[in-house]
Amino acid sequence: MTVQYCLPSQARLDGVMIGTLLALSEDGVPRVNFPGCADAQGVSARSMAPLAAADIGAQVALMFENGDPSRPLLIGRLLSAPAAPQVQLDDERLELRAEREIVLRCGKASITLTRTGKVIIQGAYLSSRSSGVNRIKGGSVQIN
Repeated sequence: MTVQYCLPSQARLDGVMIGTLLALSEDGVPRVNFPGCADAQGVSARSMAPLAAADIGAQVALMFENGDPSRPLLIGRLLSAPAAPQVQLDDERLELRAEREIVLRCGKASITLTRTGKVIIQGAYLSSRSSGVNRIKGGSVQIN
């Protein structure tokens, strides 16, 4: 194995550093880059975390064996935070937006809105009341 130095050999790196997973070799050895690494192709690292081709380009947490920058140890992949639902509120309207679905739940009752346009209403008892017209409209309507 060839020793690849990214920083001057006298430099010592203690603690955790955030780097980038550049590639995985055929046998699963990760190549990483990190701040101060002069080699754009990065260096080979040992890994404590399972990695897949889909992880290439992700940020990773690195430590260095005995503080040696030529011996990175990949201790994990940083997870991206899930997208927060978008909420818009003004004096007359509250709008919630989400990528996949929105669920309102209270006890045994729920209303689910899906990205495909489904609206699912579930409950132990459903009541629909109107002082005006109560209209049911659809491509087809099934009752019982």
